[in-house]
Amino acid sequence: MVSISAPNSATSEQLVEGLSAPDSARVLDALAYATDAYGDKLTFAGRSALDFAIGVATTLAFLRSDAETRIAGLMFELTLLEPDTAADIEPRFGKQVCDLATGVRQLIRLRALTQAQHGGSAGRGKNAAQQAVAQVETLRKMLLAMASDMRVVLVRLAACVTTLRYFAELKLFNEMTREYGKETLDLYAPLANRLGIWQLKWELEDLSFRFIEPEAYKRIAKMLEEKRMMREGFVSSAILRLQTELASAGIQAEVFGRPKHIYSIWNKMRGKELDFTALYDVRAFRVIVADVKTCYTVLGVVHNIWTPIPKEFDDYISRPKPNGYQSLHTVVTAEDGRPLEVQIRTNEMHSFAEYGVAAHWRYKEEGGSNFAGQKYDEKIAWLRQLLAWKTEVADAVVGQEEIQREWVEKLKSATLDDRIFVMTPQARVLELPVGATPVDFAYHLHTDVGHRCRGAKVDGIMVPLNTQLKNGQTCEIITAKGAPGTAGPSRDWLSAGYAVSTRTRSKIRAWFHAIDMQETLAHGRALVEKSLQREGKTAVNLEALAQKLGFAKVDELFLSVGKDEFSLRHVEQALHDNGEVVVPEDAVLVGKSRASSVEQGAKSGVLVVGTEGLMTVLAKCCKPAPPDSIVGFVTRGKGVSIHRATCKNFEEMRAKAPERVIFTEWGSTGGHDTVYPVDIFILAGDRQGLLRDISEIFSREKINVIGVNTQSAKGQARMTFTAEISSTAQLLKALNVIKDVSGVLEARRS
Repeated sequence: MVSISAPNSATSEQLVEGLSAPDSARVLDALAYATDAYGDKLTFAGRSALDFAIGVATTLAFLRSDAETRIAGLMFELTLLEPDTAADIEPRFGKQVCDLATGVRQLIRLRALTQAQHGGSAGRGKNAAQQAVAQVETLRKMLLAMASDMRVVLVRLAACVTTLRYFAELKLFNEMTREYGKETLDLYAPLANRLGIWQLKWELEDLSFRFIEPEAYKRIAKMLEEKRMMREGFVSSAILRLQTELASAGIQAEVFGRPKHIYSIWNKMRGKELDFTALYDVRAFRVIVADVKTCYTVLGVVHNIWTPIPKEFDDYISRPKPNGYQSLHTVVTAEDGRPLEVQIRTNEMHSFAEYGVAAHWRYKEEGGSNFAGQKYDEKIAWLRQLLAWKTEVADAVVGQEEIQREWVEKLKSATLDDRIFVMTPQARVLELPVGATPVDFAYHLHTDVGHRCRGAKVDGIMVPLNTQLKNGQTCEIITAKGAPGTAGPSRDWLSAGYAVSTRTRSKIRAWFHAIDMQETLAHGRALVEKSLQREGKTAVNLEALAQKLGFAKVDELFLSVGKDEFSLRHVEQALHDNGEVVVPEDAVLVGKSRASSVEQGAKSGVLVVGTEGLMTVLAKCCKPAPPDSIVGFVTRGKGVSIHRATCKNFEEMRAKAPERVIFTEWGSTGGHDTVYPVDIFILAGDRQGLLRDISEIFSREKINVIGVNTQSAKGQARMTFTAEISSTAQLLKALNVIKDVSGVLEARRS
């Protein structure tokens, strides 16, 4: 690994390395402008602002970034010190440079955020620590999402490493450097790792670790017993020897590697509780070949050159890890008697390991594979591939401006644009869908906060509740006063663009459903109590009455009466009947009928011969549906009651009043979406999951169930469903499928 030095001053040649003549001229013009503009200004750390800006730009030049990114590296600190200068930067250096500098300034806001997180979670136990870890991960996502141009992230990383180099140069060890190191280790080093910017990743980690744990850093540095250059030299010589042996064997391979850095060594010693002498991968390299067969051939060559350590060989090709990772891992004893780790894999395996779910950063940061947030991870993998491609073609880019522009455009568009990240005044970050409003924000904070939301401030300014929030904004919710549950949402929030999140909308609907239930319950209670007063039975035990009528609780009775699903006639009958009360199967219904159901007033599609405009009502006793044979019976004040021709109730009514029978038939006025309620009886052996299996069939056949009544005795389940169907053909299809369900003995229409 090549180390990036931290020069006290950068020459013009360093700043323009790899750029075309026109771009070089622009960068040098920016350097001249920055020299005059910064003057003797200082950064927050007390360093010369000009030296800092040149250090950032030099690091970006080492990364072979484009001219706009290098100029932004020179300018962003100026926008922090003097925000008004942004207006001067755009006319002179272009909108891209101005946007990049402004974007970096926005990311700087995360410093206060991370400091609040670190300071506020101490001493609050394991749960608080887990929340802090989750919060830092959210901040990493937020950092990416806030950057409308991914080059902003590159500038921010370069600024971090430049600041840490300055602290190391002056040997500053205080609370400020410790906090800065912790922020970098939590946020920016993992981000550099994820994006594959290895040139910065190891340096950010080592420098941060140096300020967080100075004693541990010194101890490990001493244990290494050699300088970094010597370790790098050993790895280089080992690679050269292996390349020579492979060439002699006619094997084409790519060999690369680097020694472990101090933070990585400390992390492994701590995580695996190992002594330094037990670490076998302090020095390591990889071999990339074309196919699996060659992997094993290379393994033989490696074991022929160096002595293998038998217990330290892992064949992840024949036995891949659970997440699909494949590679050969072996540890050998090198010429100096120290261990050397070698990993051998194909190009395909390497691509999967670097960019897939088995990416190396996931093992380091999470300890294993985790498929949560896969969409986000796939985006990161694509970004890493993009940056890797940039590194590969860096040398060829010089003089090929079209390739350079293509990379820049891809990098600019590589953002996480399906989510936004908004902060609370207490520095907590919430992840919301794009287009989310303060109402969504309130419900994501807490359901009760959402219910009592009455206003919102965004970045300290009052805004309408349907304002769309943006990345990085701070939102403060103003709530109604009073105890929880005393205030509620507005129904307009469901229809006027106030609630975008599905989670928010479901919570609002749940509130109004609960309110409607309470109103229905109160209405049903009032009706039952009035009925008891009429009958002179006000002292009756309501719980006993409810159970006598087939309800488990009295509230269920009130709800059914309030919904007009249970007739008060049955209540009155129960008050005067000392015996068993027989309740019709259709007396108790659950669920809600569709608006297009004839139960809800939709046209039944029934024609009464010889009469136009006469009201028709489908009888609940037999529940006719097309194409059943039907007949009509003229009722007193309720129009014509439509029955199935085989209905027993109709037979009794016709015997008593044959003159009120009228001929009817199905017409076509019901509409294609009109549905009819029917009763379905199912007899089955009782077992766990029976109701679920049958319900899945109704759902699959697109049949809405609005009522269920089940009884179980002696190992048998007797189930009655009230379902809405568009035709009996649809019902017959569902019944045939239900009959095939395990344990079902009978399935028929009642």
